[in-house]
Amino acid sequence: MKSSSNRCIYGLVLVSVSLLAFPGSGSAQQPGGRIQNGFLRERPFLQIPGPNPILIPGPSGSWDSHVIEAGDAFKDFGTYYLYYHATGGAGYQTGVATSKHPLGPFTKVGDQPILRLGPEGSWDARHAACAMILKEGTDRYLMWYSGYGETDEHEQWGVGLASAPSPAGPWKKHADNPLIKHFGYVGGVVKVNGKYHLFAAHPVGSTGDDYSPTALATADHPEGPWHEYPHNPVMRQGEWNEWDAGGISEAEVVYHEGLFHMFYGGARLYSPRILTRESIGYAYSRDGINWTKYSGNPVATREAEPNAAAYAEVHTIVEPPFIYLYHTLRYKQPWRDRFRDQFPTVEDLGVQVLVMQRPFQLDIPVLNRDTLAAGATTSMRRDESPIIALSYASTASVTVTCTYDANAQSGVMLHVRSSPDGKDFDTVDLHTWEPRVMPGETVRQTFTFEPSVKFIKLLVQNLDDKNDVSDLKVVATLGG
Repeated sequence: MKSSSNRCIYGLVLVSVSLLAFPGSGSAQQPGGRIQNGFLRERPFLQIPGPNPILIPGPSGSWDSHVIEAGDAFKDFGTYYLYYHATGGAGYQTGVATSKHPLGPFTKVGDQPILRLGPEGSWDARHAACAMILKEGTDRYLMWYSGYGETDEHEQWGVGLASAPSPAGPWKKHADNPLIKHFGYVGGVVKVNGKYHLFAAHPVGSTGDDYSPTALATADHPEGPWHEYPHNPVMRQGEWNEWDAGGISEAEVVYHEGLFHMFYGGARLYSPRILTRESIGYAYSRDGINWTKYSGNPVATREAEPNAAAYAEVHTIVEPPFIYLYHTLRYKQPWRDRFRDQFPTVEDLGVQVLVMQRPFQLDIPVLNRDTLAAGATTSMRRDESPIIALSYASTASVTVTCTYDANAQSGVMLHVRSSPDGKDFDTVDLHTWEPRVMPGETVRQTFTFEPSVKFIKLLVQNLDDKNDVSDLKVVATLGG
């Protein structure tokens, strides 16, 4: 969030705890009841940037046309839900996008927020943001969120609750909101042994503009009463010689195999704050109170992705051997003409994949088009042709799927362009492939290549100048 009028920070908590381990399959219980952290058993956390950006602001005039920032990432019945808060003509409101694959493509649900601002004078009349979701039954979903009012009484970030019969809503706000009148930006809520643990960035701005330590509140019921941990914060920023010395960005806590895990945005502060460079760190805890920061932090660095300036508001889905880190993505240089005048206040949503063990095979959806017109070629723009990083790949392949017109005379051609730095791409193809032409049929063909370069982009050209191609999909598969 940009203070009270812009961006929501899920500042999280880390403290100290005994060293632990998790192999992809389960955490081990050592003699004496000590839990091993399987995340750290092998050399963990190989970082592969996703097909970023995975979500961008809506068109001019829409409710989410200005800035969008990451809320919760949630999986239910094979569907991935990516919640976000955004501004357009009003303050922060909350929306959601869905996908059948953790890396997208994500499609926004409807053209309106799923959680709107409250009425004039209410506690959430100015902002309703920082959604965090838990499933409590087959048709009962709970959302904790942060609200900000417009009166003296409510001119602070509080925490409210909403419920819905499905992850997409409709969401109904709790009658007794706010449940906690002053508790910053909601980062994560986990239920452990029947008790709810709510982690938030609080107090907002106490470590730097829009940055905070992480605080904890607990309750026996979703609606409370909530009790703030008396010795908050549970995790602070690093010392001045450390990478997260300036502050912590809000982040989700997940409970996995007997441990609390947190992936969080951390940074040294810049002035103005919007120029702060932010990467992702990891911490773990046995009790949610005492946290240990991983000695190899940061685990996902912005330097791994060309033009990335900051990864903030981190939310996590764990699917061994992968950990998907969804985040707000800020840039070092503008890449869209529409937002050049407001740069650097430009944000999209992105994702980083942490690989926890080898061997691995990661599918990255690269391109999805309902139609590729006759004679057309897909764009090199970042939102249609994301950069694929090959640094940790020892094998690579590209799979093209498309449906040809019944009168098709020519097919499509796949172009692979390479770059040593992810900024300037070759104008000459590294590889070209032509899938088989089968008029009226759906064709799926895979091409393999040696990942001898650092970055690639993929373009598809329709060689038929009279007939369109439909249902075009391109997936890159990286192995290592």
